[in-house]
Amino acid sequence: MLQIFKRFIFNKLKEEKGQSMVEYALIIGLVAIVVIAVLVLLGPAIAAKFQEIIDNLG
Repeated sequence: MLQIFKRFIFNKLKEEKGQSMVEYALIIGLVAIVVIAVLVLLGPAIAAKFQEIIDNLG
């Protein structure tokens, strides 16, 4: 009985599907935070550059 329980625990510890899914979720979350931060910081500069292009076209 103890061997069966021990084998069951070791098999569950070897499964990495859930672990890798959590790692991917953390990476995606970090990338999203970086993208949002860059857009917040560079947003006004990008908008000003587009406005300059629009003014030069008109």
